[in-house]
Amino acid sequence: MDEHAETLRAVEHELTALLRRGRAVSWEVAREVHPNLEPNAYGLLLWLRRSDRIRLTDLAARLGIGKGTLSRQIRALETLGLVSRTPDPSDRRASQLSLTEEGQRRFDAARAARLEHIRRVLETWPAADVAEFARLLGRFNDAWP
Repeated sequence: MDEHAETLRAVEHELTALLRRGRAVSWEVAREVHPNLEPNAYGLLLWLRRSDRIRLTDLAARLGIGKGTLSRQIRALETLGLVSRTPDPSDRRASQLSLTEEGQRRFDAARAARLEHIRRVLETWPAADVAEFARLLGRFNDAWP
């Protein structure tokens, strides 16, 4: 058997395990942010926290999802009081999305718990390995279409 093919199978296996665990953690973290929050909304909140303010079209492009789908998810977050829309100063027809103060508070608390879990998992790793792991994950994510 081709060694490269076997290595790719190993990568696929590990990614599958990581994604399975990630989905389980996403449910837990979403519930920490708000009991009625859908698990996939954590990623939206993460991007909004990083961006401060962002247009829906720009966020949809970054996440690779349709504007209609994203708009429905954002409306749900608005209903929960976690996200707000404000007019875009450069184009009054558009709006910018941002976390509300409550959304920031809840997200930051849930994120701190998630980061603590990651810290515990990686605490026995040498710092250079953790840095290399982060670099390689970033490279992989950047290459993903």
